[in-house]
Amino acid sequence: MGWLDRLRGKGRAARPVGAAMAEAAAAAERGDYQVALAIWGPLAHSGVARAQNNIGACFAEGLGVARDAALALRWLELSAESGDPVGQRNLAALHFKGEGVGQSDAEAMRLYRLAAEQGDGPAQDMLSWMLLETGLETDRPEAFRWASAAAEAGIAASMTRLGMIHHDALGVERDADLAARWWRRGAAAGDADSKAMLGAATLLGQGVEKDAGRALALLTEAEREGSLLATPFIKAASAAASEGAAP
Repeated sequence: MGWLDRLRGKGRAARPVGAAMAEAAAAAERGDYQVALAIWGPLAHSGVARAQNNIGACFAEGLGVARDAALALRWLELSAESGDPVGQRNLAALHFKGEGVGQSDAEAMRLYRLAAEQGDGPAQDMLSWMLLETGLETDRPEAFRWASAAAEAGIAASMTRLGMIHHDALGVERDADLAARWWRRGAAAGDADSKAMLGAATLLGQGVEKDAGRALALLTEAEREGSLLATPFIKAASAAASEGAAP
């Protein structure tokens, strides 16, 4: 039986949607997308929006099936139209990247906003970033609002962004203490850019006690974890730490 038959549900008995989705999620978690797709298929065809999203995501990423941008678009559109926030967010990503559809920041933002309004943290995070990237002062309050919502939902990148917003006074009063507080939270949540900015703040004594040795440790770790924001500060932190250690 081919993957198309499995998606259509041939050869599988019906079962409660919740139990089926849980079984498929477990299969996907262990990397067995063939099993997951076989379960999601009949659910998607019967109109279960999250199953439609999951199939679309598999076609978009080539998980258990060959990559197919057209099929990814088709399934994600069905999911998004049914109101699934994850489907809306994943469809927004296709429009943002121009995969299988013409690139459109406007359509991506519309879809991200729909998902954000339903409480989807990753969509709130992406929408806040896109709003800041417009460079328009009028977009900054909304960018701040969505970054705040995403940060409270545990999205580390938005914690970093809030630190930047407070440090650079992007629609709010400049507050070095609050910026450092958000970078501390972002670093604890695993965001390398937060760690880099906390290191820079520690080097300069902005919102946190000045400590060249601590700054160097933070910056070095952030760079090792992939943050490009750390690199410009490492030389100065190294020099300052060496001066502080000299007798």
